[in-house]
Amino acid sequence: MNVPGSTALVTGACSGIGLAIARRLAARGHGLVLVSNREEPLARAAAEIAAAHPVQVQAIAQDLAAPDAAEALVAVLDARGLEIDILVNNAGVFFFGEAVDADPARARAMLQLHVTTPSLLCTLLGARMRARRRGRILLVSSISAWRPFPGISYYASSKAYLRSFAAALRSELAVYGVGVTCLAPGATATGLYDPDVVPVARARRLGVMMDAEVVAEAEVQALLRGDALCVPGLVTRAMTTAAVLTPQPVIDWLRRRAPWLRPRS
Repeated sequence: MNVPGSTALVTGACSGIGLAIARRLAARGHGLVLVSNREEPLARAAAEIAAAHPVQVQAIAQDLAAPDAAEALVAVLDARGLEIDILVNNAGVFFFGEAVDADPARARAMLQLHVTTPSLLCTLLGARMRARRRGRILLVSSISAWRPFPGISYYASSKAYLRSFAAALRSELAVYGVGVTCLAPGATATGLYDPDVVPVARARRLGVMMDAEVVAEAEVQALLRGDALCVPGLVTRAMTTAAVLTPQPVIDWLRRRAPWLRPRS
């Protein structure tokens, strides 16, 4: 997979970590299929990458939160005669709030986008990689997969699923020469967060949030090496360890006292 000329499919590719990963794969000579439901930003991203690198870049505008998204996307790939060597399951959304307050439609879309669609893309495209005895798959999880916190019940649980699924899929496909890597970034300065709720710029200056380009470079290196897991950044790894070691009573104490988590009166 380090050989230029292979084709990578990147979901959620018009911004954030997905766009940064796409740029780095193109810089290494890999052709791209970029997928997002945001048609105009997607077209701009494809044009930018194609202008910067001598690789073929195609864009597919599709809502990956739709129930039949995986099958529909593979049908488009087949219609265009595209063979995918590297699958990057990056598309994601985020919302903060208690699970019982979640809008059911919003929660359903997150579960479809984080759980069902990437799993089925791994099934459909992974079967073809297995038949060819080569390929790479990336699943983007999160450090929240190690310790769900109040306020991110849906998000953290879906990311925990991706971490577990990636580990099992890696064991299944390794004997066929197909590598599976799990990326578990910490908070990253992207459009995933509402700037009215999360002070992204300040968090980035303080080092609490990583730059998407730095995360992407670490991930692409891990993916092409065939690593099982990539947790980029010393601060991120320290935060993960601290989260795992934090006793549940401490989290419950914060739940009752933190202004953004305090129970309703």
